[in-house]
Amino acid sequence: MTYSNQRQGFKTVELTMGALFVGLMAIGANIAIWLPFLKVSIGGASVPISLQTFFATLAGLMLGKRLGSFSMLVYLCVGAAGIPVFAEMKAGISTFATGTGGFLLSFIFVAWFAGWVVEKSQRLSPFPTYFLASLAGLMANYMIGTNFLYVALIGWIGVEASYTAVWLGMVPFFIKDFALTFFAASLAVALVSRVRTPLQSSTVRS
Repeated sequence: MTYSNQRQGFKTVELTMGALFVGLMAIGANIAIWLPFLKVSIGGASVPISLQTFFATLAGLMLGKRLGSFSMLVYLCVGAAGIPVFAEMKAGISTFATGTGGFLLSFIFVAWFAGWVVEKSQRLSPFPTYFLASLAGLMANYMIGTNFLYVALIGWIGVEASYTAVWLGMVPFFIKDFALTFFAASLAVALVSRVRTPLQSSTVRS
């Protein structure tokens, strides 16, 4: 399970694949706008459920660590530039200073770790490989995002919260994202070979 990640630069077909995931991230971030029931109440606040972690993981599985993480970087840059692609149609650099800013930044690492596991796994069959890769991405997402959230709450947001309470508050979202790792792995089994073929073909022609 290898990807053409050792070259410098990206080919047109690779950039197209990456752009696709930028769009999917924007859709996944705002799915609760079209489906309002996908919101949960935590501490009196309504928090939308998103599919960003799922698509970031899928980017790593299908595009590899280099192109996958690059597509996530582009997504963040698009949002930072003022295009409303973040959750609840938010945008701007200031979004990274909110409590969920760490989760946004973590998407780069979600894709990187998911792609890295796939690239390093040679002995396992596809589904176990993709599941472990998805799980690695999920761990990166919550380790970075939740710890950032805790620092933000007790720091510049000024909300008193224990470290344990912050992690417990993430349990509903973690359960959802953990369940989606199975779906991501299953989807990758069906789609990775189809995506990898045009990517490899572009490398052969270059």
